[in-house]
Amino acid sequence: MSRKKIKLAYITNDSARKTTYKKRTKGLVKKVHELTTLCGIEACAINSADFDSQPEVWLSHAGARCLLSEFKKLPLSKQNNKMVNQESFLEQSLAKATQHLRKLRKENRQKELKNTMFQSLNGKGILQSLNSMDLNELGPLVKQNLKDIDDRVRVLTKASGS
Repeated sequence: MSRKKIKLAYITNDSARKTTYKKRTKGLVKKVHELTTLCGIEACAINSADFDSQPEVWLSHAGARCLLSEFKKLPLSKQNNKMVNQESFLEQSLAKATQHLRKLRKENRQKELKNTMFQSLNGKGILQSLNSMDLNELGPLVKQNLKDIDDRVRVLTKASGS
C-alpha cells in the first residue's frame, strides 16, 4: 500500500519534528549504506542538527575524515564535477521545465491545426476565420496528410492486387 503524500512544511510541534528528524535521518543513513553496497562506492553521511549535541557520522568519524581528505586531494575540476548549488539546480530545473513547456505548446499547436483541418473537411466554415500565419502553418499539414493518404491507398491497392 502506498503512503500518502505529506505536505513539505516546517513542523511546528517539537516532539513531532524530532521524531520525524530521527526517522528521516535513519532512512537517509540506510540509503547511503545501500548505495555503498549496491554500487561499490565509498560514501559517508554527516548530519548535525540542533537536536543532537554531537554530529552523527556514518560509517565512522575516521572513515568520513579519510573520505573527505581523499575528496579534497582531487583537482578542483573533479571536485566540482556534477556538483550543484541551490541556484544552479533551480536554473537547470527551470531550463528543463521551459523546454518541456515549449514542446507541449508545439504539440498543442499541431493538434489545434489538425482539429482545424478536420473541422474544415466536415464543412464548417472555419478557414475564413484564420489569419495568414495560421493558413501558412495549415498548408504543410494538409499536404502531409494528403501524402499519407496517397501512400496508404498505394499500399492497399498493391495488397488487394496481389
